[in-house]
Amino acid sequence: MAPEHLDVLVVGAGLSGIGAACRLEIERPGTNYAVLESRDTVGGTWDLFRYPGIRSDSDMHTLGYPFRPWLDGKALADGPAILQYVRDTADDLGVTPHVRLQHRVVAADWSSTDARWTVEVLRTDTGERSTLSCGFLFSCTGYYRYDHGHDPDIAGREDFAGDVVHPQHWPEDLDVAGRRVVVIGSGATAITLVPALAGTARHVVMLQRSPTYVVSLPSRDAVADLVRRVLPPTMAYKIVRGKNIATSGLSYRLSRRWPGAMKKVFVNGVRRQLPEGYDVATHFTPRYDPWTQRLCVAPDGDLFRAISAGAASVVTDRVVRFTATGLLLESGQELDADVVVTATGLDLLLIGGIVLAVDGTPVDPPSAVAYKGMMLTGVPNFAFAVGYTNASWTLKCDLVSRYVCRLLDHLDTHGYAVVTPVPPPDDARLPLLDLSAGYVQRAAAMLPKQGTAPPWRLLQSYRRDVRLLIKAPVTDPGVTFTRIR
Repeated sequence: MAPEHLDVLVVGAGLSGIGAACRLEIERPGTNYAVLESRDTVGGTWDLFRYPGIRSDSDMHTLGYPFRPWLDGKALADGPAILQYVRDTADDLGVTPHVRLQHRVVAADWSSTDARWTVEVLRTDTGERSTLSCGFLFSCTGYYRYDHGHDPDIAGREDFAGDVVHPQHWPEDLDVAGRRVVVIGSGATAITLVPALAGTARHVVMLQRSPTYVVSLPSRDAVADLVRRVLPPTMAYKIVRGKNIATSGLSYRLSRRWPGAMKKVFVNGVRRQLPEGYDVATHFTPRYDPWTQRLCVAPDGDLFRAISAGAASVVTDRVVRFTATGLLLESGQELDADVVVTATGLDLLLIGGIVLAVDGTPVDPPSAVAYKGMMLTGVPNFAFAVGYTNASWTLKCDLVSRYVCRLLDHLDTHGYAVVTPVPPPDDARLPLLDLSAGYVQRAAAMLPKQGTAPPWRLLQSYRRDVRLLIKAPVTDPGVTFTRIR
């Protein structure tokens, strides 16, 4: 019996996977598709992460979908609100019936003869395996491992009498009330956790090896509040979305062009929110230029308020080992702790760990070049959605979804069955992600490369990507279109 065949198979039912399915509903009604999700619920990141204070660093006018206005008053929303938004969107646009939970895609093999993928699926609830086939495979799995995060092996962990927790697997029954908490890390997760825990813990220490840029932003968008009072929701959302895209893009461009000046702007912004004489140079002045790593956001300055109130503090040092009562640092200082949170980052995993093959030959992603930041050279009828590192994740993912719809339309209109990206004409290669963050550097050897010029260059610019992915023809030197033989 032949396996079930689908026009499009979307992998992942998180923010980008649901967005991709919605685009199929909007742009290509009648498309035969399914969304396969390995977990037992819709929502991806926003269901998986349940640590205190979980929220977005990006405003919801850009993290939200352009086709569904964000109507909540908070622009920097918490995790449960974002999760509900994703689920409501899936329901309202008719995507939910197409979602198949506890279905993990483990492998996919492209047949040039049949112009289709044969996809191996594992039922995560029963262990059963089955196969599907599809004309186009679209991976919307994000770029990190869901089963575990980066958790460095710190000596002496077995000696520690307290609790050690990684934020990616936060225990529901963990109570920090009246306890001393040390959060190891200085990224977005740590910046979120420290003020959230400071409300109940005896004291919270953010222990960092080196500082990160932290900017304070209002959790409510005053312009959005004003515009919503005088304009219909859809129009107001479009205006605020455009304003926020322009503002974040300007910040990034200024940081790249005048890094020294922007560094002063960011650091002085921190200094104004902390007590006079606070050692900003040690704890909040990074050694790298702005946007070499992502900026972290403190909504309404909550991190700085917690520090100013004495509920939280920052220690810049390196861990030597656990002790029975806390952590020993390189400086010789000992931090007493009842709970240690290892907010030490993510482990990257491109395309959800799916093993790809073309006509039985395994695909080696590090040897491939990313075409338009969304396809792999030599791999037909396949795309992956990875968001921006310098702006909202959904901005890029939605452009990719719209582009996939354009590709499918072009195939149908012109009688083609296959679209295949080809390598750039020169041999120059660059890393796919231009970030110095640890989680990127640890995975650099596992990621595909990018070329030195479009369409093989990952632009990290929404304005330029709109031209490349939405306005420019889908036919260019980077792809070939073929009919089935």
